[in-house]
Amino acid sequence: MGQDRDEQKQPISGATGPRPVTGIYFLASNSPRTKMDRYQRVEKPRAETPINENEIRITTQGRMRNYITYATSLLQEKGSNEIVLKAMGRAINKTVMIAELIKRRIVGLHQNTSIGSTDITDMWEPLEEGLLPLETTRHVSMITITLSKNDLDTSSTGYQTPIPADQVKPWTEFDYEGEGSPGVRGRGRGGRGRGRGRGTDCLV
Repeated sequence: MGQDRDEQKQPISGATGPRPVTGIYFLASNSPRTKMDRYQRVEKPRAETPINENEIRITTQGRMRNYITYATSLLQEKGSNEIVLKAMGRAINKTVMIAELIKRRIVGLHQNTSIGSTDITDMWEPLEEGLLPLETTRHVSMITITLSKNDLDTSSTGYQTPIPADQVKPWTEFDYEGEGSPGVRGRGRGGRGRGRGRGTDCLV
């Protein structure tokens, strides 16, 4: 009988099941990441980079209506044939939506989209004595969307042809602040919230 009990305790070959808890979980709970509440991030001075007149940098804080109004004014009132939308991190999805809304207000816009990434280094100061300052590096995605009245490089993987003219509603005000597909409010040309929307770096 004793031998039978021993045989029953033997694991079945190839069987899978919950793994035993080991000290690894305890060590992980003491990893440096859980101690970041002892630090505060220090705002570093941002390098002043020149911004072209037709370049719009999208941030998570900016209002979509302001960006779209400024972009359409560049293309329709100020004689620009091309605008460039740039964003990083969490502002990327917002930028894609802005580009789609602009294309639905102006007929014949070609689009080219490029995606890249960059490393951002953050500085952290300790809130407790005995700790040293830290530096952490984040790998952040970037997007650049070019909208142009003129033909763009059709061989580019990010190229998109203009949308059909019957899908463009030049003076329709969309619900810019909503999520997902834009809803039409049905207001006329006199929209609210005119703004520039340029000259600010993306906050990620």
